[in-house]
Amino acid sequence: MMTEIEHINREKIWGLSFLICVCIGLVWAALNLTQWMHDEQQVPISHIEISGTYQYIQDRDISRLISKDVQGSFFSADINEIHTAVLKHPWVHQASVRKKWPNTIQVYLVEQTPVAIWNDDLLLNSEGVPFAGDIQNDKLPTLFGPNGAEKTALSGYKAMQMILSTGTLTVDNLVLSERFAWQVQLNNGIKLNLGRQEFINRLQRFINLYPLLQQDSRAINYVDLRYDTGAAVGWKV
Repeated sequence: MMTEIEHINREKIWGLSFLICVCIGLVWAALNLTQWMHDEQQVPISHIEISGTYQYIQDRDISRLISKDVQGSFFSADINEIHTAVLKHPWVHQASVRKKWPNTIQVYLVEQTPVAIWNDDLLLNSEGVPFAGDIQNDKLPTLFGPNGAEKTALSGYKAMQMILSTGTLTVDNLVLSERFAWQVQLNNGIKLNLGRQEFINRLQRFINLYPLLQQDSRAINYVDLRYDTGAAVGWKV
């Protein structure tokens, strides 16, 4: 005859066995669920929605970047990896990425705004950051300078444009030398040598002199303003 103690022990063993079976079942279910969630065939990314205001970016190029660099299912796809992939497009300035149940990745794009051509092979955005964009726009100024001087060159260009904004003259191209001396060519073809120091004051001096120079019938080739007062003028032959 089973004693009360033996009965209690048997109940404990059955209870412990049941608990172990439940735990094993939960672990098995969790493993299978995890495998299912990471299975690209079970929960694929079927749609990529791209929005924003842009003209140089093609939706198909963004989709290709995501498909190439991001593997896995909707659940396993890493938002940070998708964001990194999208930013590889040279015309993408900023991007935000989110998932939308059950199978969609939503991407919002902010396109680069080109303000100048840099060294004939790159573009500069409004922050002076270079990027490799292809553009056919004769209205953009061309800036030249040493690597790392992009922001300095753009800042100088903007300051000059502000001085020139009251008239019809604009800067067509600008050269910032290795010694950080400034040379510019205006939209009327006149070249200005502004030197390293006080280039804004020297540009203002040219603006003051220009009406007087226009009284001469000869065409101006260049104006050298690297003097404390006055300027040297070279005339076209």
